[in-house]
Amino acid sequence: MTAGQYVAAAYGVVFVFVLVYVAIIAAKLVRLQRETAELLELARDREVAERRTVAPTAEAPGEA
Repeated sequence: MTAGQYVAAAYGVVFVFVLVYVAIIAAKLVRLQRETAELLELARDREVAERRTVAPTAEAPGEA
């Protein structure tokens, strides 16, 4: 192999490693977005449930 072929092979190996790294980061980002959306939905559901629980039992000031 000539020096040019070794350089091309080295660039190819580095390119593959960078491509794998980007794929791993992308997969983690997708998972994180999915988990964040799930947490947001749970927080909204909890807020709605708390409002339903608190609203009917709340008394106006001076009615007690």
